[in-house]
Amino acid sequence: MGERGLRDDYDVVVVGGGEAGLSGALTLARARRSVLVYDVGGGRDATMVVEVRRHGGRVVQGEVAAVGRRLGRFSVLLADGRRVSARRVLVATGAEDELPSIDGLAARWGRDAVDCPYRHGWAVRDTAIGVLGEGPEGVGRALLWRQWSADVALFTGTGKPSAEDTERLAARGITLVDGRVTAIEAADRVTGVRLDDGTVIPRDVVAVDPRKAARAGFLAAVGLRPVEHPDGHGTFLPSGLAGHTRAPGVWAAGDVTDPASPLAAARAQGALAATAINADLVAEETAEAVLFAQGPFSAAVEARICANRADRHHGL
Repeated sequence: MGERGLRDDYDVVVVGGGEAGLSGALTLARARRSVLVYDVGGGRDATMVVEVRRHGGRVVQGEVAAVGRRLGRFSVLLADGRRVSARRVLVATGAEDELPSIDGLAARWGRDAVDCPYRHGWAVRDTAIGVLGEGPEGVGRALLWRQWSADVALFTGTGKPSAEDTERLAARGITLVDGRVTAIEAADRVTGVRLDDGTVIPRDVVAVDPRKAARAGFLAAVGLRPVEHPDGHGTFLPSGLAGHTRAPGVWAAGDVTDPASPLAAARAQGALAATAINADLVAEETAEAVLFAQGPFSAAVEARICANRADRHHGL
């Protein structure tokens, strides 16, 4: 047993305790796998944490600094020096918001400055919403936010919507505001969006679509690095349908694999990756059981088991 009663070895270590990570951890725990979730804290679903623990999983606070391979296992190193090993790893660390360089925006982020209407729309419904965004994407986001409020203004920056888009926005009663946004002025609540000509437009909420950067730097030792997303709006960790990555034994789910992944999709991705991980472990255990059944345990059998594990980890 390790520090704070933790074991030194697990079937699966889940890195990230958000929706995708906890969904995957719960699926694995219900499959009677030993599961450890490392989470930096701050955004966990308390109910999901209780469920994971009720089914035998562990959820602890800790920042993973590196993941490597060691003796047929993954070695998971924390920033504080703790280390555990795992047969498989599920990465669900999400993505970091890279905000536009606008004075006052960072101070309001997550409060009166928000991103996803499906996450924040209900809480800010029927308020004065200012959407920051140029081009067709900005138009689309303004039309989406109109679902939650009749008072929506689109700040177009240096761009100008097409005639067709202007007609669509006007039909929905969305105000167009030209000019570059230079600051978000706030007291207890957002009180205004300042433009480069000094004009201040009163708004209760500002909606921004930040660039997303996948949190996956700790995977370099296993050959995984984030790449630029095809839409040019951030970085992501490439993965297959069930979360398989190019590093055998490592799966990924949630925002780390798709910057635009909605909450419900993240949960589903976590569960899907977990079922794939469990199936992979079953296949490995079955292959080893066959070797044991073929004769008494010996150094040769042990060598074959170790070779099989190495082959699976290196994708041979």
